[in-house]
Amino acid sequence: MADQATKPLLFSPLTIRGTTIRNRTVVSPMCQYSAKDGIANAWHLVHLGQMATGGAGLIFTEAAAVEARGRITHGDLGLWNDAQVEALKPIVDFMRAHDATPAIQLAHAGRKASMQRPWYGNGPLDDTDRARGDEPWEVVAPVAEPVGPGWLMPHALTTAEVETIVESWAKAAKRALAAGFEVIEIHGAHGYLIHEFLSPLCNTRNDKYGGDREGRMRFLMEVIDAVRSEWPADKPLFLRISSIDAAENGWTIEDSVALAAAVKERGVDVIDCSSGGIAGAVTAQLVPRMPGFQVPFAAQIREETGILTQAVGLILDGPQAEEVLQSGGADLIAVGREVLYNPHWPHHAARELDADPEYEAWPEQYGWWLTRRQKVIDLSREAGMMR
Repeated sequence: MADQATKPLLFSPLTIRGTTIRNRTVVSPMCQYSAKDGIANAWHLVHLGQMATGGAGLIFTEAAAVEARGRITHGDLGLWNDAQVEALKPIVDFMRAHDATPAIQLAHAGRKASMQRPWYGNGPLDDTDRARGDEPWEVVAPVAEPVGPGWLMPHALTTAEVETIVESWAKAAKRALAAGFEVIEIHGAHGYLIHEFLSPLCNTRNDKYGGDREGRMRFLMEVIDAVRSEWPADKPLFLRISSIDAAENGWTIEDSVALAAAVKERGVDVIDCSSGGIAGAVTAQLVPRMPGFQVPFAAQIREETGILTQAVGLILDGPQAEEVLQSGGADLIAVGREVLYNPHWPHHAARELDADPEYEAWPEQYGWWLTRRQKVIDLSREAGMMR
């Protein structure tokens, strides 16, 4: 095993408040659309459990809705009642038993709620969905303006209703603590409710929750305060943002820098830097995609505010991830689709960076076998039987 002086940054621990994450690899929140009534099941245990045995340092559940109408689909996780807490506890325990830091993303889908699961179309619920029992529900937003043609018309939240939703975040944070999570991430990106308040493209309110940037940020600030009121001071709080809307007159990277500076003062520890999603399906990004395409956002926010950042977006292998960290582009590396393709991505990245030549970081149930496999491979190479 590489010693601490030569260990790659990707596999060096990071301490945030009272939590030490074993390495800088993060499993991004990825909706599985497989819950019932917001309750996790065996699929979630296996899905998240294999990420823990795969070597990730920090593992996020998918977005968990803070109230039932805040789900994206009928299959989303939730954290609005205690039954949902009990279902998450064994998953949290499994992650912790394998030295992964358990984390949960709390969310409200706003006007993007009441959608189809992606494999059914990824659009608004229709008659076909109703036939299988997926009835639509009321959606809410800063103003009564749908995502696009054919989408549900949202109810424009009153000031009192906004305050009630803020309280839902506090209750969800309390439940996250009861479930045993070590990190909370507030989902403020991808065109969901918080992002809808932030973006001038869909927040045209003229009360205290609208107007200038400070007014549009107010809802988020109140959510942060509410979460922090229930979330212990020694536990980290992350915030995922869409760093840019990538649309004319939308939210900009300059806005994100100002936001990051403001939330840092209110108890946010890490900015998770995504982008886009303000209109249309979440996967319909307007930002051109290429390897590491969102790293510059994380780098700029980190440099200009001093807050820790998490880079995400087509980070494909260990050397690429290590270069991002070494260059000061971010403090944590989040992987999503790559870790679905290969749940042992962190272990394989460690091999690429010579951080774990003896398979010591693998579960002992695997490592014992793999060391013997490696001996056979090495002997075959010495004999010229393998390249």
